[in-house]
Amino acid sequence: MWRNITSSAISFLVVVAFLFGGVIVWGQNTYKAEGPATAPICLRVDRGSSMRATSARLADQGAITSPMIFRIGADYAGKSGDLKAGSWLIPEHATMSEITRIITRGGASTCGTEVVYRIGVNSNEIEVRELDLESNRYVEKAAFDPASEEEAPAIFAEVSAQADTRYRVAIAEGTTSWQIVEAMKSIDVLDGDVAEIPAEGTLAPDSYEVVKGDTRASVIARMTDAQEVLVAAAWASRVDGLPLENEQEMLVLASIIEKETGLPDERRQVASVFENRLKRGMRLQTDPTVIYGITEGKGVLGRGLRASELRAATAWNTYVIEGLPPTPIANPGRASIEAAVDPAATDFVFFVADGSGGHAFAETLEQHNANVAKWRQIEAERTEAE
Repeated sequence: MWRNITSSAISFLVVVAFLFGGVIVWGQNTYKAEGPATAPICLRVDRGSSMRATSARLADQGAITSPMIFRIGADYAGKSGDLKAGSWLIPEHATMSEITRIITRGGASTCGTEVVYRIGVNSNEIEVRELDLESNRYVEKAAFDPASEEEAPAIFAEVSAQADTRYRVAIAEGTTSWQIVEAMKSIDVLDGDVAEIPAEGTLAPDSYEVVKGDTRASVIARMTDAQEVLVAAAWASRVDGLPLENEQEMLVLASIIEKETGLPDERRQVASVFENRLKRGMRLQTDPTVIYGITEGKGVLGRGLRASELRAATAWNTYVIEGLPPTPIANPGRASIEAAVDPAATDFVFFVADGSGGHAFAETLEQHNANVAKWRQIEAERTEAE
């Protein structure tokens, strides 16, 4: 009798163990299986939130099928105590295992609201934008001029108070180092001072993600490092026969190209004009260098050049000096730097505005004079229309 009871008990335990093992395997498979979400979601995890509350929110948003299995899996993976506050982009059909990694690895938020401090050549702007999950693109919610006397939109204060808001500093191509440093002084999420204005041309125009408390000096250092990498790579890949002696001359020319045209398709042609002039011993005769000699990069001239200014001797006036000016006249971007080391193969030595936002190029003075006459006619017609 006892033998039968023992045998039955063992059989029962075997069945229980088998069922328990099956449950474990099922749970593991469910934890690693493709999730039910048919579209990306933005999961916001508040500071101090728990894994239980987060799993419930994930279930409510249709990202997981079982909050309990999610919590058990996270605990088994040793991640239960690593939950990070922020807004996290959860891809469609993400597994529970993948979601656990996303919400516990930390770093900057990957969705939600972003504040972009845009530093431009003529003005600065603060933009509040939000990631649209369907298009995976940011949509502008508000934008304003920080120098304006008008009050900032309410949404700016709202998102600034949220712990998961992301911040970005975006530098436009062609800004000067003085403009960048001056604008950064008013970015309130940054701390500290910049000891001195970086050398012109040494800051890479780009978009830099920052967090509250980052120092201005550290962001400037990132810009400097990025430009050094870009400059070294461009110089190493330069074509043969350039009238440039070193990386500094390349940067000077790139900055002039940057200020002369904003059209991507024109940069290599503009580069060819200046490099052809250098090879022939012709003066560059470019207005942006004259302007830099007047302003030294501290703001915008805001008016046309006077004839006397075109004749005035400054270190940057390329109507007066031979060759390149001593320093860049702005911070050039990647495209202008690459154009400087790989100009188009042309015989152009002149160009002038063509009325469409671009330029008309010429090989001879006669052709150039004809292009200038066309441009003056366009200017006259526009003046009459006003």
